[in-house]
Amino acid sequence: MAAPVNEFAQYCCELLSTLGPCVARRMFGGYGISTDGLTVGIIADLGSGEKLWLKASPETQAQFEAVGCERFSYEAKGLMRSMGYYSAPEAAMESAHEMAPWGRLALQAALAARQPKKRKPRKNA
Repeated sequence: MAAPVNEFAQYCCELLSTLGPCVARRMFGGYGISTDGLTVGIIADLGSGEKLWLKASPETQAQFEAVGCERFSYEAKGLMRSMGYYSAPEAAMESAHEMAPWGRLALQAALAARQPKKRKPRKNA
């Protein structure tokens, strides 16, 4: 039997519902939010309460930064590390309509991450 999903995770799935059916699954002490098998967000508490963090790519991270979103960063073994996720904009946390463009960016980043990496041609020895 699956563990129950908390209210905030359910709410985040509702906010991202414009992407399609959303699922929240327990992951590393938080939740992974996915649609159609693609992880578009995570819910984690980095010390200031649970937040929705949306997947970003090198092509989309500037849009998150432009509206003041915080990059997912944490300390591990004395070193600061970060992941390709940004906090959802505060205004987008109010409704699925406001979240829709941010959800599309997260889905775009998830799709890009799923694409196989282009291999560099090998040099002949």
